[in-house]
Amino acid sequence: MCGRITQYRYPIEYTEPLGQLPINGIDPAPIGRYNVPPQSLVQMLHQDEDGLRMDAVRWGYAPWWAQGKRPPAKNARVETTATSRFFRDIWRTGRAIVPADGWFEWVKDEANPKVKQPYYITLRSREPMYFAALGQFPRGGLEPKDSDGMVIITSASDAGMVDIHDRRPVVLSPECALHWMDQELSPAEAEEIALEHSVGVEAFDWHPVDRAVGNVRNDGPHLINRISDPLL
Repeated sequence: MCGRITQYRYPIEYTEPLGQLPINGIDPAPIGRYNVPPQSLVQMLHQDEDGLRMDAVRWGYAPWWAQGKRPPAKNARVETTATSRFFRDIWRTGRAIVPADGWFEWVKDEANPKVKQPYYITLRSREPMYFAALGQFPRGGLEPKDSDGMVIITSASDAGMVDIHDRRPVVLSPECALHWMDQELSPAEAEEIALEHSVGVEAFDWHPVDRAVGNVRNDGPHLINRISDPLL
């Protein structure tokens, strides 16, 4: 998965399908972000002591012993995350959901890898997506820490999507998303959800978009519009 997503709906549009509202209230304004990169603050859902919360958390994570030694990770591979030393602590305590509308991938020209065509991927239903995520973030009303951050879990692509990219986010149904965030869920049960219950490739649609999305300073709904003359 390439590191770029969209979050442009009203927050309540992400929480209504879950049947719950964040206890810390909902901003009445739309999020309005069409080009969300790693290392920026991303709206994230998680279960706290008093229920579901939506908080802004930095997209990128490294455990304390790895900070400063390597760049923060933006993604975690579902095949190895549960047992990885890098992620195993937050696998037990930091399961979360990143609500989104879609994500971007770049297809490289085999003859000239410098030539890349971005594609935008959404659910065919155009409903919100729920990316399985892991993170370290505030709990019980505590203040955020500089070390806080999160990663999006990815799995292997298949069918036609592999032509766009060989990895994709683990997207969960609203029901599985709630189960994933349940603090009573065992690590083994969480691993089963991530490995066996993600939304299948047949549920997605994708189309080419303008290369302007490659610049993180660009934003706006025009970035997700289909273009008629892709490079590839």
